[in-house]
Amino acid sequence: MPLAEPHDDHLPEEDLVALDGALGNPDDNVVSETSDASDPTETGDGPAIEPEPTLPEPVRQRIVTLTAAVLPSLPADEVPVPLRRVAKFAPNRRARLGAPVIAAQLTADPLFRQRVTARVLADAGDLGAAVVEGTAPAAADPVEVAALAYLARPRGWRELIDASGAAVRAEADSAVVAELVREAEQRATRAEHDRAVARVEAEKLRDELARVREELGQLREESRQVARTLRETQARERKATELLATERGRAARASADVDAELRRARARLAEAEAAAGVARASAKEARSVDDARLWLLLETIGQAAVGLRRELALDPVDKLPADFVADAFAEQPGTAPAGPAARARDTDDPARLDQLLALPRAHLVVDGYNVTKRGFGEMSLEQQRKRLITGLGGIAAQTGDEVTVVFDGAERMHGLPPAPRGVRVLFSRKGETADELIRRLVRAEPAGRPVVVVSSDREVADGVRRHGAYPLGADSLLRRLARS
Repeated sequence: MPLAEPHDDHLPEEDLVALDGALGNPDDNVVSETSDASDPTETGDGPAIEPEPTLPEPVRQRIVTLTAAVLPSLPADEVPVPLRRVAKFAPNRRARLGAPVIAAQLTADPLFRQRVTARVLADAGDLGAAVVEGTAPAAADPVEVAALAYLARPRGWRELIDASGAAVRAEADSAVVAELVREAEQRATRAEHDRAVARVEAEKLRDELARVREELGQLREESRQVARTLRETQARERKATELLATERGRAARASADVDAELRRARARLAEAEAAAGVARASAKEARSVDDARLWLLLETIGQAAVGLRRELALDPVDKLPADFVADAFAEQPGTAPAGPAARARDTDDPARLDQLLALPRAHLVVDGYNVTKRGFGEMSLEQQRKRLITGLGGIAAQTGDEVTVVFDGAERMHGLPPAPRGVRVLFSRKGETADELIRRLVRAEPAGRPVVVVSSDREVADGVRRHGAYPLGADSLLRRLARS
């Protein structure tokens, strides 16, 4: 049936609480005690009202549901005041929240109940007509019949309600019995399953028992073998104990002998130390004599050298051998004072270069482009020359050695800055290479003077070695410059 009024499904909770407070809390299972105008009985001085029957819970819920469904279809003036707010609820909330109020109004207001009954019977159709006549179809739902009978209250309606209650209880009992039967069947199934599992477990336990018995037999045999081995071991242990005692006696005697020998050795050591002290004193005296002789020899050599220089009338020179070679066979952008240098062996170790530079009056000759192109070839030639000459200036300042760097003249550029103090910069002349100029410089030096040539060119190294110079690889100088 269509609803006559809109539903209000958004009432605040405080309104619902207030509504419940205003309507009270009637019993859900018993409709309140009021008279039924359709079924009066006479007692004593006047008509007596029979109490409302106790409704089964499904019947009570069905009555409330039917009433809640037709509430919106009633005119507003036919709806009791307590139910007007409930009539605005949504259908699912109307029967749930308004059940106590609906039950109370159905019991207390016969007119309201008649209005509800008229609409409910109209919706029920043939079943409603049969209930009004006091009969109930055999196939009808007993709960529905009891609910319609309670609302319409035809003759014998209490019997219909009682019959509905009996049917509901019978249904409940049937459901309980069915549930008990189902549970019994489940328990029987579980019991059968448990028996099968128990049989399987018993078989497993039998197999396990047989295995354990077999293992127990093996363990007994092993135990007998272990006991026999233990007895043999104990016998060997007794023998070993006796041998140990014998060996301890021997060791004690040997220890005593060693102690005696140690005392004798200490005595001999004391005697040797005393003799060594005497020998050290004698050696010290002999070394003092040797030192005096060496000092006297050096003093004699020094005085002889001074006398020879005076006899030959040799004055200090302003030019070194390399200067004469430079004047004759090289182009010089500038000259620099010379200094001492040192010789080393053919290796790339910068420590060997340091050893050679520590020799007196050493001369360091560097193959310029061979070193720069190996160390910083990514730069321009001018930057290569400048970087190498600057680094050699630092070495000359640290060691005081004579340093000469030779470049091929074909690549010479004019306008070079002056060379650092102690560094001689030479360019080979046209038609001559830097390698030939380096060999001329080495040949010009006097025999016995340490000359160090830095070049990774094998021909240069072999050529200068034949003239008594010490060739070193370019890496030794590059590492020495990097360390500076």
